[in-house]
Amino acid sequence: MSLQLTGIHHLTAITANAPGNLHFFTKVLGLRLVKKTVNQDDTSAYHLFYADGEATPGTDLTFFDWPVGRERRGTHSIVRTSLRVGSRESLAWWKQHLTDENIATGEIAEIGGYPCLDFEDPEGQRLRLVSDGGKGDSHPWAQSPVPAEHQIRGLGPIVISVPDITNTEAVVTKVMNMRKARDYTSPEGQVHVFEMGEGGPAAELHVLVQPGLAPARQGAGAVHHVAFRAPDQETLHQWTARLAEFRLPSSGEVERYYFRSLYFREPNGILFEIATDGPGFTADEPLETLGESLALPPFLEPKRASIEAGLKPLK
Repeated sequence: MSLQLTGIHHLTAITANAPGNLHFFTKVLGLRLVKKTVNQDDTSAYHLFYADGEATPGTDLTFFDWPVGRERRGTHSIVRTSLRVGSRESLAWWKQHLTDENIATGEIAEIGGYPCLDFEDPEGQRLRLVSDGGKGDSHPWAQSPVPAEHQIRGLGPIVISVPDITNTEAVVTKVMNMRKARDYTSPEGQVHVFEMGEGGPAAELHVLVQPGLAPARQGAGAVHHVAFRAPDQETLHQWTARLAEFRLPSSGEVERYYFRSLYFREPNGILFEIATDGPGFTADEPLETLGESLALPPFLEPKRASIEAGLKPLK
C-alpha cells in the first residue's frame, strides 16, 4: 500500500490579540485550551492550542500571537478553516448562538457536499462549521460552555486558494498521495477536492482556483500553515525520504516535543506540514490540567524566567 496521510492534523493561524483570541475560542466556540506555550522559533510570542476535550490529533486549531496588522486577503494562501459539528441541527444551534454573541454568519447552505455555516472570528479569520453527520469519535469537553451534542468535533476541510492548480495538483496527488475526489463551484470560484486516508470532511483539502486575484499578505486573521497527519515517527521518516526523492525542498524533521514535524511549501508557496499523531499534549501535563500553566519543551525550560517575563498576561 502506498504511503498515506490520514487527515488534517492541525491548523496554525495568526492573532494580534491573544486575550481576545482566548476568550473567543474558549468562551464563544467552546474549545478547550490544551496547551499554553510559546512559538519555539520566537519565544516572545505565545503559541496557543485549542482542541477537543482530550486534545485529540485532528482537532487542534493553534495561534501564534504576533503584533501585526490585519491580513491582506488574496490567493497563494489558506482561505478558510472548517470545524466539524455533528448535525444540521447543531448548525442551527450555532447560527443562533453566534448571532446572540453578535457574530455575523451566512445562511446554512450545502457547500462542497456538506451542510455548512460560514462566519469570521473577531480578527477576520474565515471559519466554516461543517456537519459531518456524527461520523467517527468525538470527545466533548465537560467544562465547555457549548452543550456536548453541539460541540466542535475537530477540523474539517481546509480551503486553499491558488491562481493555477496544475503544479499544486501534481504535488498533492503524485507526492502526497491524495486522491482527487470531486469538484464543485463556489461563489469564489471552482474548487477541487482531494482526500486522504478514509476520506470524509476530516481528511479533505479543498483547492480553490482564483486566477485573477492578487497574492495574500499574512497578518492577523490569516492562516500560517496547515498540517497533515502521519501516524508515527517511522511514517514521518518515509515522508522525509519521499520529499527528497521528488527533490521537493523541506525543513527536514523538526522536533516539536508534542509531535514531530516536516515542513515544505507547495508550488504556490503555501506552507504545508506533516506531523505525527504522538506523543501528544499529555507529554508534559496531565490531561485534567492541560493548558492551565505555561508549558515549555525541555530545551526551553532553562529560559523559563526570561520567557515568562517577556509575555503579556492572557487575562
